[in-house]
Amino acid sequence: MTSSIWNWFDQHILGLAREFRISFLPPLMVYVAAGISPLTQIVGSFYVKEQLGLTAEFLAGLAFWAMLPWALKMPIGHLVDLFWKIKSGFVYLGALMIATSLGIMILLLGNTDAMLQIASAEVWFITSSLLAPIGYVLQDVVADAMTVEAVPNVDRSGRPIDPALIRSMHTTMQLLGRLAIIVGGILVALLNVNMMEGVAELPEAEKSLAYLSVYQIGLLIPLSSVIGVIVGSLIQRKNIIDLIKSGHTKSEARALTQVQSERPSINWWILGGGLAFALLSISVGLLDVSGAQEIVFVVSAAIILFLMSRLIKELDPEARQVLIGTAIIIFAYRAVPSTGAGTQWWMIDVLEFDQSFIAKLSLIASFLALFGMIIFRKFMAEKSIAYVIGALAIVGTLLMIPDIAMFYGFHYWTAQMTDGVVDQRFIAVIDTAMESPLGQIAMVPMLAWIANSAPQNLKATFFAVMASFANLALSAAQLGTKYLNQIYTIAREVKDRDTDLITTAANYDELGALFITVAIIAISLPLAAIMLVKFFKIKSA
Repeated sequence: MTSSIWNWFDQHILGLAREFRISFLPPLMVYVAAGISPLTQIVGSFYVKEQLGLTAEFLAGLAFWAMLPWALKMPIGHLVDLFWKIKSGFVYLGALMIATSLGIMILLLGNTDAMLQIASAEVWFITSSLLAPIGYVLQDVVADAMTVEAVPNVDRSGRPIDPALIRSMHTTMQLLGRLAIIVGGILVALLNVNMMEGVAELPEAEKSLAYLSVYQIGLLIPLSSVIGVIVGSLIQRKNIIDLIKSGHTKSEARALTQVQSERPSINWWILGGGLAFALLSISVGLLDVSGAQEIVFVVSAAIILFLMSRLIKELDPEARQVLIGTAIIIFAYRAVPSTGAGTQWWMIDVLEFDQSFIAKLSLIASFLALFGMIIFRKFMAEKSIAYVIGALAIVGTLLMIPDIAMFYGFHYWTAQMTDGVVDQRFIAVIDTAMESPLGQIAMVPMLAWIANSAPQNLKATFFAVMASFANLALSAAQLGTKYLNQIYTIAREVKDRDTDLITTAANYDELGALFITVAIIAISLPLAAIMLVKFFKIKSA
C-alpha cells in the first residue's frame, strides 16, 4: 500500500516537478497574474451597489465596452509577432494599464475628497473599468506566445531535441499554465473569504478601508507579470552564454535561442478582419439591433473562419488537415449548451443551497481541478485529442445524472437510507469533485497542440486566431442555452418590492426535461464530430 502511494506521488507530483524547466517560469508568472485578476471583482460589485449611482442598464453597457478588447485579440496577436523582439513592451504596457486602473480606485477610496474635486466617482470607476481589460488582453496574447518560446528546440550544447520530447514539454507547459491560473483563482477565493469576513457589518468609512486594502493587494497582479518578463530575459541571456561556452559564436547562440527566425510579413487580412469584428460589435451593441447576438455570431464566425483559412496556408498539407480535424472536434465539445441560470435557482429554492454553500462548492471545484490536472497529465499527454474529448463527453454526461436524479427526488431516498448523511449537499459535493477537472483537461491537449504546431514566426497570431475560434464555440453554446430556455420554461419566484406580492411564480416543472436534453446533446454532439472526422478520414491531433 505504501509503495503504491509513493509510486503515485512519484509519477504525478514529483514527475511533474522533474519535467518543470526554468524557462517555463516567465509565462507562468503572467498566467498567475491572470488567475489573480478577479481579486477586486467582489469589492468592485459592492462598491458600485453601495456608493455609485449607476443603473443596471448602464453597467451592462459598461461590461460590453470592457469586453471589447478581447475581440481585438487576433490583430493584437499579429502585432506581437510583427514586433516580437520587443514583445516585453506589450507586457509592460499591459501592466501599466492594470496598475493605473487599480491606482485610480486606490486613490478614490483613500483620497476621496481630492479625487471628487477632479471628477465624479462614477467617472473614475468607469475609467478604471475600461483600462484593466486592455491590459489583460495585451498580457494574455504575449503569455500564449511565450509558452512556445519556453520550450527549447536545442539543448545547452546546441543539439536538436527529440520531437517527441518537445511535444511532451509543450503538454507540460500548457498543463502548468492551466495550473497557474487555477492556483491564482484559489488564492483569490481564499483571500476574499478572509478579507471580506464581517465587512458587511462595518460602518461605511471602515468598509471603504477594507475595500482599499483589497485594491492595494491587487497591485501584485501587474508586478507578477513584469517580474515574469524580466526573468524571461535573464533566462535567455543565460542560455546564450551557455551556448557560447559550448563552442558556438555569439550570432549562432542568438539564432539557436530565437524562436522567431525572421519577422513575418504584415497580414492585412488579420489586422483588417480583427478591426472589422470590433467595429461590428460596437455598431450592433450601440444600435440595439434585433437579433444582435445572432448577427454578431454569424459575422464573427465568417471573419474567424476566413482568417483561419488564410492562416492555414502557412502550414504544410498534413498540418493543415490536422488543424481542421482538431478544430471540428474542439468546437463541437465546447459548443455544448448548458441548462442556464435555472439550475442555480432550483438549487437555491428547492435544494436549499445558500450562498455560503455554493461558494464552498466553487472553492472545492478549484482545488480539485488543480489535483485533477496533475493526476490526468499523463492521460492528456499520451492520448489523442479525439480520444480525450470522447472520454470527457461520456464522463461529463454521466456526471449530469446526479442532478437529474435529484430533480426526481433521489436525494430524499438516499437521505432516508443513510440517516441523513447522503443528502442533496453530500451528492452535490461528490458530483462537483468529480466534474471539476473536466473543463481544464479538455483545454490542455488543444493548447499543447497549438503550441507545437504554430509556425515559428506566427506564434502569437496562431494562438490568437485559435483562441478566437475556441471562444466562438462558447458563443454558440450560449446561443444554444438561450434557445433551450425558450423551449423549456424555467422561472423562479419574483416579488414586487413595494407590495411584496408575487409577480412571477416559481416554475421548475420543465427543468427535468431540460436536464435530459442537455445531457443528450452533451454526449451526442462531440461523439458525432469525432465520428465525422473519422468517416471522412480527416486527421486530428
